[in-house]
Amino acid sequence: MNRRTALKTLAASAFPHISRAQTRRPNILFVMTDDQRWDAMSCAGNAILRTSNMDRLAEEGCRFTDAFVTNALCSPSRGTILTGIYTHSHGVTTNGGQSHYFRPGVVTFPMLLQKAGYYTAMVGKWHIATPPAGLGFDHWCMLPGQGVYENPIMIANGARVRFRGHVEDVIGDQALEVLRSRPKEKPFCLMYHFKAPHRAWEPAERFRKVYEDITIREPATFNADLNDRPECIRNTDMQIADMPDFRERGVPASLPREERKRLNYQVFMKNYYRTLLGVDENLGRVLEFLDKQRLAENTLVIYTGDNGFFQGEYGMFDKRLMWEPSIRVPMLVRYPAAIKPRTVDREHMVINNDVAHTVLDYAGVPIPKHMENHGLSWKPVFEAKAEKWRESWMYEYFEYPGAHCAPKMRGVRTRRWKLIHYLQQPQAWEMFDLEKDPEERRNLYGDPAHRARADEMRRELERWRTVLNDDRSEDGTPAPACANRMAKA
Repeated sequence: MNRRTALKTLAASAFPHISRAQTRRPNILFVMTDDQRWDAMSCAGNAILRTSNMDRLAEEGCRFTDAFVTNALCSPSRGTILTGIYTHSHGVTTNGGQSHYFRPGVVTFPMLLQKAGYYTAMVGKWHIATPPAGLGFDHWCMLPGQGVYENPIMIANGARVRFRGHVEDVIGDQALEVLRSRPKEKPFCLMYHFKAPHRAWEPAERFRKVYEDITIREPATFNADLNDRPECIRNTDMQIADMPDFRERGVPASLPREERKRLNYQVFMKNYYRTLLGVDENLGRVLEFLDKQRLAENTLVIYTGDNGFFQGEYGMFDKRLMWEPSIRVPMLVRYPAAIKPRTVDREHMVINNDVAHTVLDYAGVPIPKHMENHGLSWKPVFEAKAEKWRESWMYEYFEYPGAHCAPKMRGVRTRRWKLIHYLQQPQAWEMFDLEKDPEERRNLYGDPAHRARADEMRRELERWRTVLNDDRSEDGTPAPACANRMAKA
């Protein structure tokens, strides 16, 4: 079935169920950052960052403490958010090549909203090879590829335009223009995507001296080595000591490795935080517009990141692995008409797949059958009707060999336990008790005392792979060499 046929079928079967009297369908504002981990905001306890507008969303809505991505990589996660399905199903499994495109016939939630009468728009970072045209947007203005921080080129409905200024301010301007010029008779869905805090961490001029006089504390595992980890983990290329990014910003390559590691960490962290100050400021501009136009009460706002990020844990940066810093993301949800303020949800594990399910549910658009088992709507959670919730979810990662040399893997996580299977030879397994070992220091997979638990988790992973129709063709195949390493930069 191609996309056009699929949409016609869905429209014929689903949209008559939307009552004509339902004139108060919510507007949708979806806000996403790039590489923002779960605790990179002051409402999550960060003692350095002050993110007043992120905090405002948490104060006026809900903050999920256990929010995760099912593939901790930019493009695959973005594809999952748009479609509500796992990356192996929608086709965007890596950040490049043919696996950077959606599969033919993929249906996005903006396509369904558009068919249901919404005005739909996207501004900011897109980072999927399939362009937004034809994917359900009345208007789009995107950065090509990763984009740049200063004076960015953007592609507006197919035309390339250069803008002056810092990228987060430019994206903020574009979001406000969409909101001002939208057709007022329709509900809107705006996807508002920032570039920050992605590498190369270049803040706006007004933030460049913030944090200049402080030293950021290193995490407890900063100097822990990987000697007892599987070979494929020891082979990764994610060590802060090897980052070439700051050689022209105060960390020359000639420094001894340990000194370079410490300095790289300080420069990296300060600039990571500085770029988020620009995000928070531009988030505030849009929230203020909603207030002034009396749109806030009936606008569902979802704020998240496309994946987490290592900030010195085990001496690493970047994401990709199934360890906690990489997979945990911020998840803030505000909808004054339906969600109680000052809610902190510590009970439900939510995943990025859920975004599309939740948006469609609140918009009154039935969730298509092909999305079943891939995600859940949060509406029953907010209405205190979620009698049964997920007890586990599956993780997947595909981009090997590639940047940072992270291995292909599948995994399963429950509230307490995590199992990771590194698929290619030499195959390996990791299992962690997250309650007793939140820093994931001790691999329990080979421990005879935990054999029964390991068997149970393996069965649960296999169950998920079967339910989701996962491809096992690469299981046990030889892992090729990965030569794309920072040390050669």
